[in-house]
Amino acid sequence: MDSTKFILAWCLLGYAVCGNSTTGQEPLPAPIQEQRFLTLDDLTKLGLQQNPALQRLSFTIEAERGRAVQAGLFPNPQFSVSGDNLGSRIGPGGQITVPFFSQEIVTAGKLRLSRAVVERQVDQATLDLMAQRYILVTTVRRGYFDVLAVQKRVEILDQLVAFSTKSVDVSQRLLGAKEVAELDLIQFRVERNRFRAERDAAQRELAAAFRRMSANLGAPNLAVVPLEDLLILPDPIYEFEPAKSLVVNTHPQLRSAQVGVGRAQAALRLAEVQPIPNVTVGAGYVRDNIDRQDQWAFQVGLPIPIFNRNQGNIRAARAVIGEANRQVSETENDLIARLATAFGDYAAAKERVDQYRAEIIPDARKAYQLSIDAFQGGEFQYLRVLQAQRTVAETNLEYVRALGEMWKAAADISGLLLEEKWPQRQIDAIPPMPADDPAIGRARVHESGS
Repeated sequence: MDSTKFILAWCLLGYAVCGNSTTGQEPLPAPIQEQRFLTLDDLTKLGLQQNPALQRLSFTIEAERGRAVQAGLFPNPQFSVSGDNLGSRIGPGGQITVPFFSQEIVTAGKLRLSRAVVERQVDQATLDLMAQRYILVTTVRRGYFDVLAVQKRVEILDQLVAFSTKSVDVSQRLLGAKEVAELDLIQFRVERNRFRAERDAAQRELAAAFRRMSANLGAPNLAVVPLEDLLILPDPIYEFEPAKSLVVNTHPQLRSAQVGVGRAQAALRLAEVQPIPNVTVGAGYVRDNIDRQDQWAFQVGLPIPIFNRNQGNIRAARAVIGEANRQVSETENDLIARLATAFGDYAAAKERVDQYRAEIIPDARKAYQLSIDAFQGGEFQYLRVLQAQRTVAETNLEYVRALGEMWKAAADISGLLLEEKWPQRQIDAIPPMPADDPAIGRARVHESGS
């Protein structure tokens, strides 16, 4: 039985020291086998190029620019021809006025104010595009780490399946030699089948998460390929108060709301000058065939603002200013709430990650090593070792899940802070998980272009 213990201990120890080895892994689905990696920068650039929401907003900006040009254009002159007394017996030709030109003169700077209103809308559309850009970037980053966390789980479970399969094979040989009981073989088989079921489910979840991410960035037909492992990067560090100050001073959604106040004020000024009448002037040549003489005609016209002094639109414009001011406060509160939520999620996930690194993973690994030593010394049955091994595996799976949640919350914060270069690429001395953790191994960063 000493040889039996040695062989079983070796099989179980493989769970804990497999490191970077991929020997014995069952093949991943065909799309995952391609030796090609996508980076976060690759996906971000792709999203910025292909996302239809950004393209739509670009057309919106161009449309607003066209309206701004149109709003400031002077009215076209009018050309008219008229005839009077055309059937007179005295002069059958009557009186013919041709040509007659008239021109409306817009007063009180209405054209300038009209253009100012629409130019504020151009500014708002531009800021909305910027805000949408960072919403897209945040969505891509969250989706990236969602996929990456599932990808790491697949790697862990795939290696656990490989080693549990070895354990089943060894146990079958030992059962044939009557060195272990059938119950022992069944326990190993149950463990292998459980890992296999979880691995298969994780692979399906990986494909779904990848397709969801690619659809969000505007490339729904993107092939499923591995992602660059960013979980080895140092944890992002944020402080709430500096982040809050940066958000309320720079975020494009808040700036757009502030521009909306300026637009409403310009609209009020335009409404107030609308009662000032525009002047229409005209002049033309008149041929009087009755008196057989040439004449000139001119006219000046303007509306008299007695009943309609635009009072309804002025009242509405004043209300819009109040609405725009409230919109600024509402937007600021919403941004702070979103930032607080992201910070809460980040702090909670980082606390779990730190506890896993500092205590949970080391204790689980130590307990596993002690159970191995006791098993080899004849003090424990191998089922105790199997239980300790399962604890280590589940601990690492939960650790990866916590890492993914931490990075997704950090992605939300980075989007609100308008961070372009994210995350930082300097790798510190603390990897996200120890190199000899079960079935995880040390990940490598595949820098683009390296």
